Amino acid sequence: MLGGMHGLSRRQFVHAVGRSAALAPVVSVVGGWAQVRTSAPQAPGSVMTVRGPVTADELGVVLVHEHVLVDFIGADQVSPSRYDRDEAFRRALPFLREARERGVRTLVECTPAYLGRDPQLLLRLSQAADLHIVTNTGYYGAAGDRYVPAHAFRASAREIADRWIAESRDGLDGTDVRPGFMKIGVDAGPLSPVDAKLVEAAALTCKATGLPIASHTGDGVAAHEQMDLLDSLGVPLEAFIWVHAQNEQDTSRVIDGARRGAWISLDGVSSASAERYAVRVAALADAGMLDRVLLSHDAGWYRVGEPGGGDYTPHTSLFDDLLPALRGRLGEAAITRLLEHNPARALGLRATGATAP
Repeated sequence: MLGGMHGLSRRQFVHAVGRSAALAPVVSVVGGWAQVRTSAPQAPGSVMTVRGPVTADELGVVLVHEHVLVDFIGADQVSPSRYDRDEAFRRALPFLREARERGVRTLVECTPAYLGRDPQLLLRLSQAADLHIVTNTGYYGAAGDRYVPAHAFRASAREIADRWIAESRDGLDGTDVRPGFMKIGVDAGPLSPVDAKLVEAAALTCKATGLPIASHTGDGVAAHEQMDLLDSLGVPLEAFIWVHAQNEQDTSRVIDGARRGAWISLDGVSSASAERYAVRVAALADAGMLDRVLLSHDAGWYRVGEPGGGDYTPHTSLFDDLLPALRGRLGEAAITRLLEHNPARALGLRATGATAP
């Protein structure tokens, strides 16, 4: 929608996107790249991209869990000064353009704060690749809490949620780029006190903003404990995305999560895993739960600290390896549901009792 606008004057850009009185668009520049903001509340069902809100039906084919850049140094040392943003841009752009050529219209970038989230880089890549990119707020409590910032151990769930709510309202890392979802992470169950606090903070943020919760989850025990906690806090489970549900070996536990209303994200698609994923998707379809399934690669990415960013895995195996198998089992309408309809519903902003940011 907004691709190809780089290089226009501010006046030309504003004219190109229109001046709807209802949305009162404001154009800002982040890292030299134009971005549209709106002063009106974000409408339920819309999705916030790094360039501004779009309606859910504008998302097209969505990859719901991918990465452009990740830095595994740890929360106490992570910093944009550890890499060359221009180099990362040059490394990632061909892979995003390749995904765009394969029909992808939206890429959900799941790198959280303190693991290398870079809104300036994502905005620049979104413009150059003509691709909607959705980024996040939240903290990643998996991997033994290595990527949880020090203040989160001392803060209450309410205090953490206030930070995330402020990011959804005011922008990320001093920019006008706003998140379209929350990314948290928990280890295998039972939930640790820190992990439970992050889930509670996510619940409070969801109730205030309508943002969905994507949680990197260690196993099915942790997944269902999160669902229990969210349910007890009054958060509908349709706002919860069970990230890495493919790692739970008990298919019945995954189906139970779908029946409870959670989104089942099978997000490690590769040539080696395609047949296994096709079997899992077919089992969910047989259980009548295909409308709760999301698919993606968890691929990429520029690896901070490795020469040239290391090996970057393309965002294309789903199209080459998994979809042919699924078409034979489920048909073309199921593919559209999995890649377009389900992601649009999962990512769409929920109506809340509070004023949307």
